Amino acid sequence: MTDTTDAKPADTGDSAKKALHVMVIGAIGVVFGDIGTSPLYTFSEAFSDQHGMPVTTFNVLGILSLVLWSLLIVVALKYITFIMRADNKGEGGIMAMMALAQRATRKHPRTRRLVILAAVLGAALFFGDGVITPSITVLSAVEGLEVAAPQLSHWVVWIAVTVLVALFLIQKRGTGRVGSVFGPVMCVWFVAIGLIGAYNIVQHPLVLRAINPWYGVHFFIHHGTGGFLVLGAVVLCVTGAEALYADMGHFGRKSITVAWYGFVMPGLMLNYFGQGALLIHDHAAASNPFFLAVPEWGLYPMIALATAAAVIASQAVIAGSFSIMRQAIQLGFLPRMPVVHTSNEDVGQIFLPWINRLLMILVVLVVLGFKSSNALAGAYGIAVTGTMVIDTVLFLIVAWRMWKWNPLVIVGLGLFFLVIDLSFFGANTLKVEDGGWFPLVLGLAAFAVLTTWRRGRDLVLRQLKLGGLALEPFIANLAEHPPTRVEGTAIFLVSDPDAVPHALLHNLKHNKVLHKRNVILTVDTLETPHADPEERIELADLGHDFHKLVLRFGFADDPNVPVALHECARQGLDIKMMDTTFFLSRETIVATDRPGMALWRDKLFAFLARNALPATAFFSIPGNRLIELGAQVEI
Repeated sequence: MTDTTDAKPADTGDSAKKALHVMVIGAIGVVFGDIGTSPLYTFSEAFSDQHGMPVTTFNVLGILSLVLWSLLIVVALKYITFIMRADNKGEGGIMAMMALAQRATRKHPRTRRLVILAAVLGAALFFGDGVITPSITVLSAVEGLEVAAPQLSHWVVWIAVTVLVALFLIQKRGTGRVGSVFGPVMCVWFVAIGLIGAYNIVQHPLVLRAINPWYGVHFFIHHGTGGFLVLGAVVLCVTGAEALYADMGHFGRKSITVAWYGFVMPGLMLNYFGQGALLIHDHAAASNPFFLAVPEWGLYPMIALATAAAVIASQAVIAGSFSIMRQAIQLGFLPRMPVVHTSNEDVGQIFLPWINRLLMILVVLVVLGFKSSNALAGAYGIAVTGTMVIDTVLFLIVAWRMWKWNPLVIVGLGLFFLVIDLSFFGANTLKVEDGGWFPLVLGLAAFAVLTTWRRGRDLVLRQLKLGGLALEPFIANLAEHPPTRVEGTAIFLVSDPDAVPHALLHNLKHNKVLHKRNVILTVDTLETPHADPEERIELADLGHDFHKLVLRFGFADDPNVPVALHECARQGLDIKMMDTTFFLSRETIVATDRPGMALWRDKLFAFLARNALPATAFFSIPGNRLIELGAQVEI
């Protein structure tokens, strides 16, 4: 008995350790791809002709110190220690943070509106990052050929385009099988770059002086404005930090923390210091210090490994874009579009064909337009740093309003993090002429689409309410003057559960009949990633065989209405799909010069509405049980 009892805790502990080990490997493969490939281009950009920073021992130690302390403050302190505390039922990311901040500011409507605008802007900037990241990572990896075989340099751009197009074409197959090798490949990557860094550090240990933050401070004092401009390159070392928070729902805070401190950070630090050691010894290596630090015999294997790591980093950003856009659809900021589930086991693995095509076209145009990672580095950073600023502001709101932290702590943290974030953002805004305009244009375009759709839907609902009838008096009137009833159940999908559905009025007017049982159905999206079982269904009996039904889904849930309807049997509403007809009113939007939105936004909204996926398909409602009735709405 004693042996058996003692064995159980050990088995449980072993299982927990094994599960954590698997999660850590997965986090290394998915979460840290972007930040893990930043050594490919950070140092070469810092010493590029654009910044005019000469390669001297003083400058190398100063920039290396800035890189080290940026990683420690932004990634380790800000994101892992503080930002990742703001989990929304385990989920992270800017949309999850927005939902938390909305709840925290429920009693302050103006602040709540600003929170929504800030989060939408952050999501728009993240989309811009989803275009730049695959371009710069794959280009910088393939550029290793310029070191190994200079005669192939004119093929670099086309090889990068081929790799990227192939990456986007396989998205529809899902990342499940490929994802299983992401972790081991990235583990090999971090070990390899760490060993290369250690090899160079041993030869020139002087570089370890950069651990002292005074070298970074002295660099600023000595260079002034020039030192500030270099921050636009230094920030490249922390690109991908937002992914730690965004992917928290998949891997958990503990797994990401263990992976960072135990594996990723040591590999990055060793490699950055190794590149610094090489530059102190050979100033001419600034053209591509990452590959020039590799022994000649290992160049081609490292180019292959770097390309694989770049593809993995790109895959993580693309998958993140799918998740963010799906959340935006659920929260009412984007029109409905097809969402394909690529895995039967993991509901988080999704594929959005429209978003995938748009990203592929933009990425190919970016690579062909900028042609090199150094040119792209000028465009990289603005979107990332803008999102970082928004993350900090939303976190401070949550800590202040929801967690009731001491105001002095809020002010202290806010000043500390915002000074750093705004310094990085300010340094990147100075690169607008050198390509920084591109992610800004992308972000503003995405922001315009997101806000126009949300505002347009509000205007449509307002117009429908103005011409609508109150539901309960209407039902009472039907009881006094009953129409002919037919067998079966009619489900009317509406946005306003207190108004008579237009489809119901049309059915009575033209067909002169009413179904035996009528359900007024509203689908709501919650400010949490997943709906709890007890809040998913709300059913009310309105009398005379009318029922009001509200189905609630989280913004990360799959809104499958038929499956949810089967669960209504537990609450006394047994719906048989073969005896059920769904009625939907489909609005045709007419753009006018009415107050509400500018005419161009009205036309944009009408275009988006025409091309949106029908609600029935989005909610998995079978087409052979559906009747759609049109309605024209002027906005």
